[in-house]
Amino acid sequence: MTACAIEPTAEEGGAVSRAGLTIAANGAYAARLAGDGEALYPERWTLDGPEPYAVPLPAAQPEDPHAQVLPLVDGRVLIGRRADGRCVFSLLYPTGPRTGELPLGAVESGSVRLLPPSPDGAYAYALAAGAHSTGVWLVAGGAGGGPEHIAEIDGHCTGGSWLDRTGRMLALDRRQAGGGPVKAVAVDLERGGEVTPLLQIAEGSDDRVLLADPDSGLLLIRSDAPSPGHHRLGWGVLGSTLPVRFPECLRLPDAAVTPFAIQPGQTLTPETCAVALRIDAASGSWVGLWRPAERRLHQLAAPRGWLAGSGLWSREGELRLPYVTRGVPCGLARIVAAAPEEHVPHASTPSAQPEGAGGEPSGHAVTPGVCKPVPLQQAPLTGRTAPG
Repeated sequence: MTACAIEPTAEEGGAVSRAGLTIAANGAYAARLAGDGEALYPERWTLDGPEPYAVPLPAAQPEDPHAQVLPLVDGRVLIGRRADGRCVFSLLYPTGPRTGELPLGAVESGSVRLLPPSPDGAYAYALAAGAHSTGVWLVAGGAGGGPEHIAEIDGHCTGGSWLDRTGRMLALDRRQAGGGPVKAVAVDLERGGEVTPLLQIAEGSDDRVLLADPDSGLLLIRSDAPSPGHHRLGWGVLGSTLPVRFPECLRLPDAAVTPFAIQPGQTLTPETCAVALRIDAASGSWVGLWRPAERRLHQLAAPRGWLAGSGLWSREGELRLPYVTRGVPCGLARIVAAAPEEHVPHASTPSAQPEGAGGEPSGHAVTPGVCKPVPLQQAPLTGRTAPG
């Protein structure tokens, strides 16, 4: 349905603020911090009915702007609040005119960040930064009810993309404690947080996974391997023998291009997956639609009030973009992507008409050099065996 892309900052390669709306794994619910100024409160959206609607979940006092929310598939909303060098977690749910709250416990760290919703939607995980390592915590859904420490990863980890439908394999972007480039690694949560290289295009390149689709194996990555000092958006397929490619059509002058959702259900056909991208420039933000097989980027005007960087695909190829305006406090704009063999996508709402499309050729592929890096085709999801 959707996946939350986490775009690194230029300073550290860490994550910027999460999208304005986080969507549950099954697409039925979403959550965000709503309100104005200092009067912030969690808000749950219901998306699987005839029309979307929002339910406010205010606590006894306004929320801190740094509070994090994440919806579960059962309709409850996880909230993480900063307090005295730790992050305190609770589950929120509507109960009559009030908000019910179930305290879960805390993670002792001054820097805790929720990961995107797990594929099953019943569990929630977070990263906790330490001085020389990063902790992976199960903060909701565990047998004990409270936060459970799952793994400790050497180095500073950011990003976060699920590589399978079971919630076992997690891709993280890691910088070693001693410094050096950022490299994507795969973390096996069922093997005590075992870490294996996932993406190492060149010895000194920064190689990050931005978004992953467990159905097709399609990965959207960002790397400076093609042009040292300049990060490029590229794609590859988990387990493939083909190298990562960096299409020229995804390079826009004076604009940042970030993927935020991949069409699900395209098993064995990653090249035909529709990908939604957020395009940011000085003039504002809009939407890009792209498929690896097409080698061109279609640009669309975003609906007014779009919660930029959030959205979900249906299996049939309909992109749903959440938006908020004064007249519509909870809305979904729908864009129907063209079939792979067609050339111009169309929109089902007047707010999402095509602005234009480019037909640039695909960029060059990047293959490993003599430094013997681990290429994408050697990712650990193929040929794994159970621990002995």
